[in-house]
Amino acid sequence: MDANKIIADIKNRKLLPVYLLHGEEPYYIDLISDYIEEHVLEEAHKGFDQTILYGKDTDFVTLVNAAKRYPMLGEYQVIIVKEAQNLKWKGDDDLLLAYLENPMRSTVLVLAHKHAKFDKRKKIYKIAEKAGVVLESAKLYDDKIAPWINSFAKERGWEIHPQAAAMMAEYLGNDLSKVVNELEKLMLNVPKDRQISAQDIERNIGISKDFNVFELNTALAKREATKAFQIVSYFAANPRSNPIQVILGAMAGYFTKILKYHYLPDKSPQAVARELGVHPFFTREYDLAARSYNRRKTFDIIAYLREYDLKSKGLNAANIEQGDLLKELVYKILY
Repeated sequence: MDANKIIADIKNRKLLPVYLLHGEEPYYIDLISDYIEEHVLEEAHKGFDQTILYGKDTDFVTLVNAAKRYPMLGEYQVIIVKEAQNLKWKGDDDLLLAYLENPMRSTVLVLAHKHAKFDKRKKIYKIAEKAGVVLESAKLYDDKIAPWINSFAKERGWEIHPQAAAMMAEYLGNDLSKVVNELEKLMLNVPKDRQISAQDIERNIGISKDFNVFELNTALAKREATKAFQIVSYFAANPRSNPIQVILGAMAGYFTKILKYHYLPDKSPQAVARELGVHPFFTREYDLAARSYNRRKTFDIIAYLREYDLKSKGLNAANIEQGDLLKELVYKILY
């Protein structure tokens, strides 16, 4: 069951005795637990029938005793354990196990186990699945962030240009809470009847539409040396906003896709988009990049990127500015 289905069921008052929310991606855990906290009980009832606990400050005796109470005013009481990963799971969790085998139907218990997967070998995990809902919120891989941004925008009624989604993905990474905050900022400033563009990203998020790693990769693909050096000069002048490790990581991902493109038996736009995990809008660019850099050169470039990643961390380059490292790297890639 995914997060949207869980929230839809809660909206329809299909409430279950336990929600075990776990995983490395906190966004969906917070989304569901916050929704339950805000919407299950009427505002006037929350002071009596809603309890918020924190894993590091509570224990299973307190938790189970609270869960066994009857609601004072309404049909349900809600108990939310935030940071549940900090409970002493190797201690007296048998109390919780016994409770989950026969939970109170008038209690909605939420265990928000963040930043780590719950041990699926534990009996509690299997009992929680039978008694209620278990959701694993997994981290998205970097190449899935741009499609996720596109889907999120569509769900809210907006469209976002593939280039704008790619820019956000490159610079915001896979912290979905951070991505959503920026998307909501955009949605306050861009009308629904207009596509979110790269210019909107620049105005509202502060990512330059002309001087970013996305545009650097495109300039390298086209062998536009002047533009490539202009971009790295901009990075050199703004190192705090453009950390070299982020730039090198994005370049490594890009050239790895180019190498993968070389080995694709089917180079149709649909196959390329599917195999590389990119929007079809960008497939022509990968074809152009593969023409610019044959297999051998692409292997060399990936080796350069590893070399300069080590140099950026001080190996054999202790006194070289990061901007100078990027300029050297771009020169080696182009020539």
